[in-house]
Amino acid sequence: MRWRDAAELVRLPAALTVPGDTLAGAAAAGWPCGKRTAALPVASACLYWAGMALNDWADRELDATERPERPLPSGRVRPGEALALAGGLTAAGLGAAAVAGRRPLAVAAALAATVWTYDVVAKPTPAGPAVMAATRFLDVLMGAAGRRAGLVPAAVMGVHTLAVTAVSRGEVHGTTTGQGRAAVATTVAAAAGAALAPGRARVPAVALAATYAAAVLPAQVDVVRRPDAATARRATGVGIRGMVPLQAALLAGHGAVAAAVGLLAAVPLARLGARAVSPT
Repeated sequence: MRWRDAAELVRLPAALTVPGDTLAGAAAAGWPCGKRTAALPVASACLYWAGMALNDWADRELDATERPERPLPSGRVRPGEALALAGGLTAAGLGAAAVAGRRPLAVAAALAATVWTYDVVAKPTPAGPAVMAATRFLDVLMGAAGRRAGLVPAAVMGVHTLAVTAVSRGEVHGTTTGQGRAAVATTVAAAAGAALAPGRARVPAVALAATYAAAVLPAQVDVVRRPDAATARRATGVGIRGMVPLQAALLAGHGAVAAAVGLLAAVPLARLGARAVSPT
């Protein structure tokens, strides 16, 4: 398995949208893991990559028909290699979470189980989008070390993920106008949740929540107007990158403005990376 093929398999640049989850959760909970919080974005990225590799392993027969250019159906990566990579990255993610402490590790274990459940069992079922949303919910909660203070940002990220995942189901055959409208409503709810979440720095939170909405809504409105596969793919990619300003809004609301600004640097990097490796 070549490095380029592995990067495509795990959607390497898309992991830039993940570290803000645990940081938002940690900020909301008062940074319960202290300096060890630095290990949690690493755990998030590893579990995200594991999920991407496992996704393609589970979808290898369907992709042979719908997306034959992907690493597995094209023969560039063998199924056993993809499964082994998913297992290794899961172990690495749990190991990184363990550095932060037992409570983050417990949430990480639940997150890993949810990732595997989504890819192997839930993805093609009606429960798929909700299970995927649960992975982001748990990722944020991992940063909060499972504390109640992390529930609001976890819910905000979960709601956004629900909308993105539902739209992504139309990437091959198209979606529906109703699904586009639901995504628009969900994005508005997520923006409001980020702007109004408990915190002490309201102005930057509102500004960044508006930035998030401005970045994501136009592509979702396009889905309402034209629910074809190409539009759904574009809205999905925009929605994935839109997670970063949403995370930044949650961070800023709890006074971590510098961290929020730093996080925003991931947006152009993710956009650039998406030109080389598809995030969806």
